Amino acid sequence: MSVMHFDKDNFEKEVLLSSHPVIVDFWAPWCAPCRMLAPILEEAAAEAGPNVIVGKVNIDEEMDLASRYSVMSIPTIVLFRSGKEAARLVGVQTKEDILHMLED
Repeated sequence: MSVMHFDKDNFEKEVLLSSHPVIVDFWAPWCAPCRMLAPILEEAAAEAGPNVIVGKVNIDEEMDLASRYSVMSIPTIVLFRSGKEAARLVGVQTKEDILHMLED
């Protein structure tokens, strides 16, 4: 599955109301660690399977979403289950670390 792009218009429907776990990467185009994480996130999305949604929020374009979820550093990866934050990772992560979030 490819990585989706979330914004204020689709965040509620695609993330908060999803019946599947959703991994959200809060990032910015100018952030070098965020760019390093991008291919790792793509791999994690491919391996996670069809019952997991993976997407990104550009914090430069969606400052309100970043603020609502207290994103202080980027990249920040948040796992949502049933519309609630279930886990959080900050900084560049391995594919295994990202997929491990789904096991808890």
